[in-house]
Amino acid sequence: MNPLASLSVTYAIGAITSLFLYMMLNRNASLAREYRKLNWAPFALGLVVVGLETGFIYAYKAGWQVSTASIVQSSFLAVALIFVGYLIYHEPLTWNKLLGVGICLVGLFFINLR
Repeated sequence: MNPLASLSVTYAIGAITSLFLYMMLNRNASLAREYRKLNWAPFALGLVVVGLETGFIYAYKAGWQVSTASIVQSSFLAVALIFVGYLIYHEPLTWNKLLGVGICLVGLFFINLR
């Protein structure tokens, strides 16, 4: 099956489940009122999540091991989010975070040794 067709079904089920849970857990809430609070973040997150999931599917199809692909993706994502936090949200870039980036990179080096 085409990975993007599969993801469209996956996210449709996720959307329906989220809507159902919203209605069940928030009996007096208004979905329209909640949607008026939207900003750019949920749209960007949706694009990022689809990109990550598509990348996983293609990595598995290319022969990556499940455990290795997951660790590589998580490490790259952690490093990217540190810099996104710094550049967009003005979070402090501390020595601990930079050390964590270094540890991630060293870990990726050892994972990819064969």
